[in-house]
Amino acid sequence: MRTATKRAAAKSLLDLTAADLMMSPVVTIPEGTSLHDAARLLSRANITGAPVVDMMGRCIGVLSSSDFVTRAGEEGEEISFIAPWGEMISVDDSPDSEIRNYMTVQPVTVLPTTSVGELAQKMVDAHIHRVLVVVEQDRPCGIVTSTDVVAAVARAAQKASLED
Repeated sequence: MRTATKRAAAKSLLDLTAADLMMSPVVTIPEGTSLHDAARLLSRANITGAPVVDMMGRCIGVLSSSDFVTRAGEEGEEISFIAPWGEMISVDDSPDSEIRNYMTVQPVTVLPTTSVGELAQKMVDAHIHRVLVVVEQDRPCGIVTSTDVVAAVARAAQKASLED
């Protein structure tokens, strides 16, 4: 569910912030979740990544399809991933089912007030497709993807062409 789309449409492109673009609420993965269950959660939510949170709700990492899920099948199908060492492994046959060994630690995070320009630069610099929006004590409150930024650019271009 998007909570800020109307606000984003009312602002000019360079005045947008993470709060204007983020999807909220954000799906999170508790740190104790097994690799198998995390793969199912991503697949069922139809998302490619989510922050991993500790028992206090603080972001401790991010698990994304680019460093985790290769193919998440339907119920009964095998779910595989590429391990950090490059081997294709079935989630059910994983030598270690703790997601902390597969997540990206120290994910890129921003505050809700971060400008769209800074968001885009962080994504480019880190070669990533999402940044986590956090509030007090690194608690995730939203997520901004590269698609969200591109959609904002498209809206601004369409608005500009209508004004000409």
